[in-house]
Amino acid sequence: MTDPDPIDAVIFDMDGVLTDSEPLINAAAIAMFREKGLQVAPADFLPFVGMGEDCYIGGVAEKYRFQIDLAAAKRRTYEIYLELVPERLAAFPAAQELVRNCRGAGLRVAVASSADEIRLVANLRKIGLPPEMWDAVVTGEAVQSKKPAPDLFLCAAARLGKTPSRCVVVEDAVNGVQAAKAAGMRCVAVAHTFPAAQLQAADVVRQNISKVSLADLLGRSPSPSR
Repeated sequence: MTDPDPIDAVIFDMDGVLTDSEPLINAAAIAMFREKGLQVAPADFLPFVGMGEDCYIGGVAEKYRFQIDLAAAKRRTYEIYLELVPERLAAFPAAQELVRNCRGAGLRVAVASSADEIRLVANLRKIGLPPEMWDAVVTGEAVQSKKPAPDLFLCAAARLGKTPSRCVVVEDAVNGVQAAKAAGMRCVAVAHTFPAAQLQAADVVRQNISKVSLADLLGRSPSPSR
């Protein structure tokens, strides 16, 4: 049995890993639907977390058989969302430190999110991890198939100039873990959004990002937590 390739690139999901903007996009989407005359609940969106705004909004509309102009609905949702970001969005404790520790260790770093560029850029700037500090930034608009398909992470690896086996993904969602493993990448999951029991397909599961170490990312943890 051959040893796995060494890890030299880290691909971070954004929402639920670096920051928690899910309550904000959830509130914005609920407000948008309310304006259009449909009452929806926060839990309606849970199956579509991590799949991009087309699925996030379109999936709920389909559930209720509610006809919408998806492009217009997204625009209005983002208008509401961007009003919420300045006062209500913050990085998870230790998220900035982990990204900077990765860079300090000589690892290439990317952020890859199913979110559209307008949301990704607004979030990264607000939490002090602006786009220009990353070696690659990939949004949902860059790929045809969103998570749980591997396309987003494969695109990030290509932009980093790395093979998938040399990349590790940090994820919080079931769809994201599935996407990372489908891409042939190591995966470290944080139980910010889903219970640890639902993230067992990951190589390592930690309760939050402050518990993630470089050893976890590099595959050197003596006994991964599950």
